[in-house]
Amino acid sequence: MSYFVGLDASKATTHICILDRHGVVVAREQVETSPKAIVAALRGQRRRYARVGMESWGMATWLYEGLAKAGLPIICINAVHAHAYLKAQRNKTDRNDAAGIARLMQMGSYRVVHIKSRTSQEIRAALTARQAISERLIGLQNTIRGILAGFGRKLPTGGRRTFEAHVASVTRGDSYLEALVASLLAVRSSMCEQLDVLEGRLAAMAGDDPVCRRLMTAPGVGPIVSLEFRSAIDEPRRFPNSRLVGVHLGLTPRTRQSGPLSSSGGISRWGPSSVRRALYLAARSLCGVRKRPCWLTDWGNALAIRKGYKKAMIAVARKLAVVLHRMWISETDFAWSRPNALDPRH
Repeated sequence: MSYFVGLDASKATTHICILDRHGVVVAREQVETSPKAIVAALRGQRRRYARVGMESWGMATWLYEGLAKAGLPIICINAVHAHAYLKAQRNKTDRNDAAGIARLMQMGSYRVVHIKSRTSQEIRAALTARQAISERLIGLQNTIRGILAGFGRKLPTGGRRTFEAHVASVTRGDSYLEALVASLLAVRSSMCEQLDVLEGRLAAMAGDDPVCRRLMTAPGVGPIVSLEFRSAIDEPRRFPNSRLVGVHLGLTPRTRQSGPLSSSGGISRWGPSSVRRALYLAARSLCGVRKRPCWLTDWGNALAIRKGYKKAMIAVARKLAVVLHRMWISETDFAWSRPNALDPRH
């Protein structure tokens, strides 16, 4: 007889529920959250498992790799989809959630989540670290601006490289303000230094990766954009159609319908926001003033005249994602004149 397993994992413990093919609970257990402990608990039962399910979360990749290596038929399911089923239970507990996930395994009603490769995980970790430092750097600069504004000292706009010189110019002659912002500037200087180190590391990662080097042949696509796209897609052949990449990244229109009411507007925003942001910035760069315009630039600028700038940039970002996927699949560099292979109808 085949059995179905549901795992509800947290950082400390994991609840295990085992069902038989008739949906009857045959075992429950609570173990430490680690592949070794979960495998030992399941192997100790001496049963044959048809499916072992768990929700997607921060440590899912680590658990998935360990359980798959042990030969268990592990499946990582979409947490949002599973939540819609689990919230229908009368009492929301970890024990009941494990039983609910086991029930989904028995019924076969779940959405599988793609588990990223080690390379994609490393890229995503570096990008996350860069984004964290960048956001805190902006927050620190805004704090300095706010403090100085309270004393009537207005900082002029400028880039990261000129910020410290601007602060020195507006605080000159005021010993109190100079001493106050000195510690903040010291912290900011350290953050800028580490941000430069991370960006250098990311540039080296993009230069060493053959996929990123190919993606960077497209206009507007630099190291950060190529790495964001590389990490988000990971395995290009899991998309049977390149147009599905735009859906996966949340760049397609959102539609809501209920009875006679129907509305459509904005984008779905499904998927990682950092990739959408990177593609949008790439689209803005691509449609700006360029020494060498291409067919995508002409298409985007013509669309901006008809539909407006923001809508056009979203459309260009979506089109760019499709083009990058086709380049990756076909192992060809960007074509500045539009080839039939990249026709959006394909």
